[in-house]
Amino acid sequence: MNDISKTLQETIVDAHANKTALQITGGNSKDFYGRTPSGKKLDVSGHTGILNYEPTELVITARAGTALSEIEKVLAENNQMLPFEPPHFGEAATLGGTIACNFSGSRRPYAGAARDFVLGIKLLNGRGEILSFGGEVMKNVAGYDISRLMTGALGTMGVLLEVSLKVLPCNEKEITLVKELNEQSALDTIARCSAKSIPLSASLYDGGRLYLRLCGTTNSVANAKQKTGGDEYDGGHAFWHKVNEHTHPFFDSPLPLWRLSLAPCTPPLEIDGKSLLDWGGAQRWLLSNEPAEKIRTAIQATGGHAACFRNGNRQQNVFQPLQEKMLSLHQNLKKAFDPNNIFNPGRMYKEF
Repeated sequence: MNDISKTLQETIVDAHANKTALQITGGNSKDFYGRTPSGKKLDVSGHTGILNYEPTELVITARAGTALSEIEKVLAENNQMLPFEPPHFGEAATLGGTIACNFSGSRRPYAGAARDFVLGIKLLNGRGEILSFGGEVMKNVAGYDISRLMTGALGTMGVLLEVSLKVLPCNEKEITLVKELNEQSALDTIARCSAKSIPLSASLYDGGRLYLRLCGTTNSVANAKQKTGGDEYDGGHAFWHKVNEHTHPFFDSPLPLWRLSLAPCTPPLEIDGKSLLDWGGAQRWLLSNEPAEKIRTAIQATGGHAACFRNGNRQQNVFQPLQEKMLSLHQNLKKAFDPNNIFNPGRMYKEF
């Protein structure tokens, strides 16, 4: 244990004893996400450093406060990458914040989410105890996979200290194709491409054009291009970066930004606002002033759910309200890891 983790542990032990709420902060690049933070700030940004990296084993372990850019730089030097293409949303983005939010980029439906690449974690629970789960190999889980349970928990159940991730080699060839289509035709095209086992790594529809990114060997990409059709788009790498980082012109709006999760084949939605279809239609960004209840009711009717990602009322429900049994399960998990509710209280749901 280093001095920083020891100080964090002592602070948490004291907060547990006094039932003092703690607001976990790192690079603050994702401070906008979730309900309004509350509590005394617990700064974990100083807990940095890559602890182990084995390029031949495709595994990296780093402290949670390590800058995401530092990790990606080290991986790039070995022609490797984080497969889930995490958005940064700021230069100070950290590994811990990325995992706590389970943020993934446009590659997510074709490679997997951040959660799928977490091999192990070390954390401080609400009693100040250091717990380790998983390890540095894929087959290391018996029973509940706590490592992945913490991914996307927004720090409500523990303070991440270390994270081990599976990484992958970079692709030999990457191109982006563009076609002018209407929304339904775009969704149909994506479905056909998926059925043909075309090496898609991203697909997005902006309301008039469908963008498809192909990644793989030079030959496989060339063959896929012939099957897919469309014009090759110059500046594809910069385009996907802007989409992932929300610097694409679509996101330049003061309107509430909703993230809609639903089946890719879901027909065009009848909700007032402006949409951007990512993840082959499974993730749809919506800019709209429509009431939250109306948006959620429409999405629930399709079997999906909606979260107000940015610029909404953070005092109300940001995420899809949980059904009673699911809420009870979440509360029980929260109590097991954080019995006095000191970690980021109310950040996900007002009930915990």
